[in-house]
Formats: sequence, structure tokens, C-alpha cells
Amino acid sequence: MLRVLWRLTRGYRLRPWRSPYLRWRIETYSGLHAERITFAQFWSFAWKERRDLLRYLRWAARMS
Repeated sequence: MLRVLWRLTRGYRLRPWRSPYLRWRIETYSGLHAERITFAQFWSFAWKERRDLLRYLRWAARMS
């Protein structure tokens, strides 16, 4: 699971809210506009959806 998270945040590990991939995933999941996602919105989304995000990471780890 951590391996998947490490791979998804490549290049943006210290600032994941700037990752184009993670922004795109948040946009398609929640409807927030990717260009407008801020630090606060990113962490608010991650906290509210933490169970689904963990479920996704477990699934992605099984698939790789």
C-alpha cells in the first residue's frame, strides 16, 4: 500500500496537493476543479474521504 502511495506522489512528495495526477483524480471523484485545488481543499478532501482512499490504495496494491 505504501509503495502505491509513494509511486502516486512521485515528484510531489512534499506537496501532494500540486500533483497533476492527484488533482485529476480528485476532480473526477469530487467535481472540484483541478486547477483550483488548494492545500486546505486537498487535506479536507483527504480527511473526509480517508476510508475510500485507503480502500483504493489497498486495491491498487493488490493490482500491482
